[in-house]
Amino acid sequence: MKLDLKKELSNLYKTSAKEITVVKVPRQKVISVEGKGNPNTSIDFKNAVEALFPIAYTLKFTYKKQNKDYAVMPLEGLWWTPDMKDFTIKNKDIWLWKIFIVQPDFVTKQVFDLTVEQVARKKELPTLTKVKFEIIDEGSAAQILYIGSFANEGPTIKKLHDFIKESRHSFDGLKQKHHEIYLSDMRKTAPEKLKTIIRQSFT
Repeated sequence: MKLDLKKELSNLYKTSAKEITVVKVPRQKVISVEGKGNPNTSIDFKNAVEALFPIAYTLKFTYKKQNKDYAVMPLEGLWWTPDMKDFTIKNKDIWLWKIFIVQPDFVTKQVFDLTVEQVARKKELPTLTKVKFEIIDEGSAAQILYIGSFANEGPTIKKLHDFIKESRHSFDGLKQKHHEIYLSDMRKTAPEKLKTIIRQSFT
């Protein structure tokens, strides 16, 4: 039976666009790449995406041969700047980011390492050696579904931040980073129809 983590963790990946929900995010295994720059123009960002998905799908087919089939999860991203006062759409060139794909618990570092070697033999990907296998631990977070262009996320992000502050919680933007989950294929979806879960962890 095929594992679908989006269904298993439906409270994290099926959320409302009308109201903010509070979730407890478990520790998650991920494959990730870190970088810097405007995601719209950065060659590093493009290369990072192009490295992650071949590894994700090769991992999937490796485990499928062991009768552990699962659906590849959507791309996710953490975003920040060294000084969060500069974290605005006007300063995208200095944005720092970590993009990643969540993996099932049974995926191991050993199989990941073998997978990277396998992909390297088939494809020349400049960012392949930068892909990491790690665990992300967000804890408590608030989130909401946003539908529309990335350029117009501002009011929804403010709504999320206000909710957290009004709930007497806090976040610094560095340890608790801005988190986005991309439910739509950016290459094929009109900007006004993009579906993105916006998540902010807090203490």
